[in-house]
Amino acid sequence: MCGQRLGVAVGRWAGPALALALAACSSAPPVSSPSLARPPASSAQGGRLSSEMAHDIAIHALGLVGTPYRYGGNTPDGGFDCSGLIGYVYRARTTQAPPRTVAQLAQWGQQVPREQRRTGDLVLFGQGQQPTHAGIYVGQGRFVHAPSSGGKVRLDHLQARYWAAQQVAFLRP
Repeated sequence: MCGQRLGVAVGRWAGPALALALAACSSAPPVSSPSLARPPASSAQGGRLSSEMAHDIAIHALGLVGTPYRYGGNTPDGGFDCSGLIGYVYRARTTQAPPRTVAQLAQWGQQVPREQRRTGDLVLFGQGQQPTHAGIYVGQGRFVHAPSSGGKVRLDHLQARYWAAQQVAFLRP
């Protein structure tokens, strides 16, 4: 669950670094995730979101860094858990209403190969059959999420020790 203790924190991120991060994806080696993975759909590269919407999603998510964590939370005033953060951002920037739980998010959208991920894609993490945590990919190997550890929405890197040890899947709603 999003309420579990999670690893490494990365500080706030703004200004020129934001533009750089949104400019390109990292070229980190692929991580195998057989338990979280499902076969990519034939239109996985396209998705239902335009590039502009995906960019807006990433910018909006970055703007929420520092918002307090709250289990079951889904507003900036009340705080966020991981799926609440995703729901809030997607509802604010698209007409899509994501499912409320991480397990349901795993079935929402189309799986995207790691090398084809883009800003605005969902990142799901786990160790077993079901994902246990989710965030929003913002580029350069980084994602925004609401972990309980540290108590605030934050920006982390996929290659940070804790996240690199997780199975990861990318979904494009």
